[in-house]
Amino acid sequence: MAEIKQMSRAKPEASAKTAPEECTATPRIGSEGSTGPVTTAAQENTAPSRPGAEGSNAGSAVIQNGEPVVLPLELESNHAQKIIAFAAVLAICYVGKLVFVTLMFALLLAFIMEPFVEAMERIRIPRAAGALVMLAVIGGVLYAASYFSYVKAQSFVHELPKYTDRVKDSVLKFRRQTQDLQNTSKQLATPEERNAIPVKDVAASGIAGLTKTAGSLSETILAVTFIPFLAFFMVTWRDHMRASAVRMFSDENRTTAYVALGRVAKMLRAFITGNVVVGLIMGVMSVGAFWWAGVPYFYFLGFISGFLSLVPYLGVLLAVVPPLAAGMGQLNASHMLAVAFSVFAIHLFAFNVLYPKLLGSRLQLNPLVVTMSLLVWGFLWGAMGLILAVPIMAAIKIVCDHVESLRGLGELMGE
Repeated sequence: MAEIKQMSRAKPEASAKTAPEECTATPRIGSEGSTGPVTTAAQENTAPSRPGAEGSNAGSAVIQNGEPVVLPLELESNHAQKIIAFAAVLAICYVGKLVFVTLMFALLLAFIMEPFVEAMERIRIPRAAGALVMLAVIGGVLYAASYFSYVKAQSFVHELPKYTDRVKDSVLKFRRQTQDLQNTSKQLATPEERNAIPVKDVAASGIAGLTKTAGSLSETILAVTFIPFLAFFMVTWRDHMRASAVRMFSDENRTTAYVALGRVAKMLRAFITGNVVVGLIMGVMSVGAFWWAGVPYFYFLGFISGFLSLVPYLGVLLAVVPPLAAGMGQLNASHMLAVAFSVFAIHLFAFNVLYPKLLGSRLQLNPLVVTMSLLVWGFLWGAMGLILAVPIMAAIKIVCDHVESLRGLGELMGE
């Protein structure tokens, strides 16, 4: 009886030891009672799935602690398709630059109008009426600024004869130096090159250039006329467009899409407000510096120089042109250098102190990405691309931060 009890105790222990081995056992072909190869549970889980078969997305399995565990499949992205899609997007942006630039400026104008329209909506003014009022106000401000600029330009032209002699002397000196250099180059040339008469088809090139300029000007004017209409509809149809855009995503991603759109809108509004504040501060500082240097029309040229300085990288070169042009013939060399130095110092102060304080936390772009974006968008859209490059890249970064597969790219673009 004791031997029988020991044998009965040993049987469960033996079966417990052999259970995992049976799960991982190799198939036996041609075993008794079978018509084909025998596949164990672990091998069934690790068998490769066939396209279109049921459970093809289930994943692969491994043995952990004697039990098969299913691991999720990782979909491999096709990098070639991504590169082709990226190149196609750049090509579309280049070909349709006039359309996209018009849309972007209309969007910026809509964000400028939005806070005022919301304020009027709180006092029960309809949204459409508020948008019309804001368009009228902005149009009046632009007209007043244009008229003031035209009057001051006319006054400046009328006062040109007072110091045209100095300007002529400077131009004549430059022309003499250019003529001397040209004569020297002719002396070094061969006799055939000296006697050669250059021929240029002025009529053909002039007509072609005039036609191209007229076509570009007409397209630009047509595009500009669309901006107020686009901005009006962007403001009045804001809620409908946002809700429709969110509904384009799946149910589990709609909250993320709504948050991303809200962050993009907040960033654009902060970008516009910050640039206006920085431009005003730089304008006031430039007015003081130009007044001290004796620049004519300092109260007008100071604000022009301040806002021109906002253009990335090229701003300091553009900002120094108006005061130097106005001071030519009236300011001596030391005052001209003082004006150029003041413009450069104000630009450095604004972009190293004011800009990071007011906009740095909103954009969160590293300098390398900003420089590359200016290069790319400047090539695609010219001068307008330099103005729009920073908000475009900031919006792209916000989208990348909210898409799981693009978060690495967002971190690469960040600070």
